This record gives sequence, structure tokens and C-alpha cells, in this order.
Amino acid sequence: MSGIEGITEQDIADYLANDPAFFERHAELLANVRISHPHGQRAVSLQERQAELLRDKIRGLEHKIIEMIRNGQENVAIADRLHRWTLALMLTRDDSQLPEVLLRELRHQFLIPQAGLRLWNVDAGHALAPFASEVSPDVKSFVGSLNQPYCGINSGFEAARWLEDDVASLALVPLTTGAPSQPFGLLVLGSPDPTRYTAEMGTEFLTRVGEIASAALSRLLDADPHAAPPVAPPIAPHVPAQPD
Repeated sequence: MSGIEGITEQDIADYLANDPAFFERHAELLANVRISHPHGQRAVSLQERQAELLRDKIRGLEHKIIEMIRNGQENVAIADRLHRWTLALMLTRDDSQLPEVLLRELRHQFLIPQAGLRLWNVDAGHALAPFASEVSPDVKSFVGSLNQPYCGINSGFEAARWLEDDVASLALVPLTTGAPSQPFGLLVLGSPDPTRYTAEMGTEFLTRVGEIASAALSRLLDADPHAAPPVAPPIAPHVPAQPD
């Protein structure tokens, strides 16, 4: 008895772990040693317990596989919707219709309750369009400070007033052009659901939306917003022909 008094459970566990052939030499223990079942009062053998552990592990792996398949299907669906939205923009021949098509298809493809946008430094031919309405310097400064889309609760943003109805949460996507990038607009997505757009959500998808929207809408910009207006060439005085 004195020879085993100093042996601990950890010593036994270490011995079995370091001697995997132990149960080969004592195979009868697998069937004869009884342990409590975790989901009932009955006792089971080591073999049954091991089989139960393996079944639990397999079920866990199956759940992970199902989750991976579902995520993959969702990603494919999102990619398809993004593709259809991009095609709609590319097939729009009339530049003046681009903002309307962009917003309409964005709401349709991604089930967004409300969407709006404003652009500045647009070409003179679009200066009176609704999407070119005056934007405050504060909005332009805010857009210039964004290095990624903003998502969160609507705390009274000016951009929220561009939407038809009140919204509880917003996604604000900057529109930029050039290198280094210069902001020329803001895309705003709104929802009455306060949890639709939160500060914790990822912005990778919204960044892609902003890049595609920026590329499409850049066709509406003034080629050089700082250039002086063109000056008509002087009209040469008419000199009557001299008789021969």
C-alpha cells in the first residue's frame, strides 16, 4: 500500500498517455471498467464512452461543415447580387440616369429600405439635378475624414435628411476619385431597424459598393472643377471684299 500512496491521478493519466499499448495488453479493461454516462444514471464501458465522445466530435464537425456551406451559399448570393447591380450601372447609357439606377438597383438587390446620395463638383450639365443639391461644408469635411464607411445609429446626421422617411441606423459610404483620392459625394443607406447598421459590423462589402459607385458616378464630374470657364474666341471684323 505504501508503494502507491504517492501516486496521483495525474501520474496515472501521464502513464496511460505515454504507454498507448497499455490497453492492448489489458484489452479486457475496455469492456469491464464502468464509468458514469454523462447524460443519464447508467454506467457504460470505456469503449461505449469513447464511442460517445467520437459521436459528439463528429456532430460538432458536421455543424461546422453545415455552417461553412451556409456561409458559402450566402457569399455566392451576395456576389450574384453585386454582379447584377454592377451590370445595371454599366448598361446605363444616359449618364444623368446613373444616380437613379444606382439607388433603385441597390435597394432592390440588397433589400435596403432607403438609399440616397449627393455629389459635388459635378459637370455643369448636371448642376440642377437633385443629386447635385447643395451640401454643407460640414458634410464635405466629414466625408473627407472617412477612410472607410461609417455604420451606426442615426444621431441627427444631415445625410439622413436626404432620405424620404426617418431612419434609426445608417451606413455612410464616401465616394472618391483620383489618386490620392478626393471625395466628391456621399452614399447614404438607411433603415428603421436600429440593428441593421451597427458600429461593430464589418465594412468590407460597403467599401466595395463605394468603389463601384465611385467609378460609375465619376462620369458626372467636372473634368477640372478649378478651371476657369471657357472664353469664346474673338470674332474677327468683317472686311468687305474689294472690287477688282
